[in-house]
Amino acid sequence: MNPLKRLFKQTFIYGLATVLPRVLSFLLVPLYTSVMNPETYGEISVIFSWFAIFNVVLAYGMETAFFRFFNKYSDKENVISTSLISLLISSLIFFVVSLIFKETFATLIDVQESLMLYIILILVLDALAIVPFAWLRAMERPLRYSIVKVTSVAMNLLLNIFFLTVLPELAEKGPSFWAEIYKENFQIEYVFIANVISSGLAFLWVSGIYFDSKYSFDKRLLKQMLKYSLPIMVAGLAFTVNEVFDRILLDRLLPEDIAKAEIGKYSACYKLAVFMTLFGTAFRLGVEPFFFSHANTDNPKKAYAQITNYFVIMGSLIFLGVMVFIDPLKKLLVRDAAFWEALDVVPIILLGSFCLGIYHNLSVWYKVTDRTKFGAYISSVGAIITLVINIGFIPKIGYMASALATLVAYGSMMLLSYYFGKKYYPIPYNMRKIAFYLSVSVIFSILSFYVFNRNLIAGSILLLLFLGLVYKMEGDKLRSILIRRED
Repeated sequence: MNPLKRLFKQTFIYGLATVLPRVLSFLLVPLYTSVMNPETYGEISVIFSWFAIFNVVLAYGMETAFFRFFNKYSDKENVISTSLISLLISSLIFFVVSLIFKETFATLIDVQESLMLYIILILVLDALAIVPFAWLRAMERPLRYSIVKVTSVAMNLLLNIFFLTVLPELAEKGPSFWAEIYKENFQIEYVFIANVISSGLAFLWVSGIYFDSKYSFDKRLLKQMLKYSLPIMVAGLAFTVNEVFDRILLDRLLPEDIAKAEIGKYSACYKLAVFMTLFGTAFRLGVEPFFFSHANTDNPKKAYAQITNYFVIMGSLIFLGVMVFIDPLKKLLVRDAAFWEALDVVPIILLGSFCLGIYHNLSVWYKVTDRTKFGAYISSVGAIITLVINIGFIPKIGYMASALATLVAYGSMMLLSYYFGKKYYPIPYNMRKIAFYLSVSVIFSILSFYVFNRNLIAGSILLLLFLGLVYKMEGDKLRSILIRRED
């Protein structure tokens, strides 16, 4: 099958594996806001921000390292078992140490100690599932990957609905059995109990690789993998700072009486930028194995350039589409008008997410040349920008500072990656075309959102005009890729 056609097919399946879970997870937003006050929702958002940070630490870049060495080494079983043993040992150490110092851990991240067991279990289960999921992607089994991911998130959603809406009604009107197991003012605990069960289900489903492995441990290989992966962990931490640390800073820097409510509003409207995040994540999941598997082909740079071009086209369409239909989307997805106060952050966050997606495509140069330290350097610059803008301006303009920090950080990372890529692994990107699509989508979005005040008819005309431009410039090339038969 044509490599690009196979990439698009896998990206579509990975997209389903990403979009459906995110859509299901997004359904928790109206659920949470209907049964919780803004302060409680803000508290949950802060805790999930800490989840993201610890997930990166516990993975320590082994997912990407697994892809690199799985494709690089002929003894693939050795790569699998060494990776499994490494993550199994590190996860068990974290589990034991966290339980022993549970009170200190709770104080460090400023959460109730009663939640710590749930948090620790979720983190460990997610860490143990890293290699099994990476193996599914490396073996190009996106369908099974998708089924497990979607089922796990669906279970989480159903459990949340049961614990937060069904169980209270059963306890009030049903048999005494339900009244005995139901606890009042236990919403946050119920949220994390649901997460423990769903994470456990996902791990059990993919845990077969632990039983099939021969558990051969190659110390030399592990050193090489860690040398490759640790800079990726630093980069991942920096990415996570850019993505979620703003909630933690908002919690620390805003007045205590309004902090959680402001975080709740910001987090809810931030979700409206999820469409760009979904596309970027799905594309990255499909393209990362492609980058490595085609690094030694005759002309990989041409394929990399084409991929980035098509990413920018699709990203531009998504950016403009969300801006055009922002009013229907906010009513459909964030139904409580109390949260719409933060709507102005959506264009900024959306454009920042677009820049991040472009950065992921540009980052191929340091991954295939084993210069992962540059990923750490670049993302660290982004993290510094995020921290400086948030700390400097949150007390003055609140969550708008967090939105602007996201855009400036991701935009800077995108430009830095392009600059260093030209120096170390020049790829023939069509920068005129990329700049054209990006500029036109931004200009049309500004017209739709600000000038025409989100008028649906005017915005739709702009969207159709953009689609016409894409068809005129790319129609023949896209048809040749999608229609081409297998060799």
